[in-house]
Amino acid sequence: MKKILFLLLIVSNSLFAQNAKVEAEAIKTKMDAFTSKTGSIIRFIDYKLPELKTQYSAPETRIRRVNAGNTTSYFYQIKKTTKYGEVTASIEYSDLLEIIKAVNIQKAEFDKDVSGSHDYLENRFITIDGFQVGYYVDKGKGAWYLTLEKYGTDKTLFINDSEIIMQAFNEAKLKIEELKKQ
Repeated sequence: MKKILFLLLIVSNSLFAQNAKVEAEAIKTKMDAFTSKTGSIIRFIDYKLPELKTQYSAPETRIRRVNAGNTTSYFYQIKKTTKYGEVTASIEYSDLLEIIKAVNIQKAEFDKDVSGSHDYLENRFITIDGFQVGYYVDKGKGAWYLTLEKYGTDKTLFINDSEIIMQAFNEAKLKIEELKKQ
């Protein structure tokens, strides 16, 4: 009887371990998926952009061109240095275009939301990779933010004005489009 229980315990543990492995593989970002292609030479080329002006820091921004074999992809990266290391958002070009559209919609709603009669409101857009852009309104005061990664700590940037966000994203979009023509 003890042998059967022991055998069932081992079998159930191995089943759970396989599920955990499948979940870990599903968490890959677009950057991770693109740069983990086996059998290809992966080449990274960075193009610096101006620092992002936030309330508490000045994160570096850049365009990262990634070549994997015959395929090229472009990412807008925002890198924040923290007490424990670095947090980097890698926003793929098509996601960047969607973010720009979302921020334009949010900008149109911001003033109305700030003057609303609620105690708290949050309006955010989240990419498939977990990058977030949005604002919150707390007791009649609004603030914009970017959350660079889905998991971890000290990953949020607070920004005074949506125009700073739009300027940064539009500069990134233009730089990628310039690089694609080369």
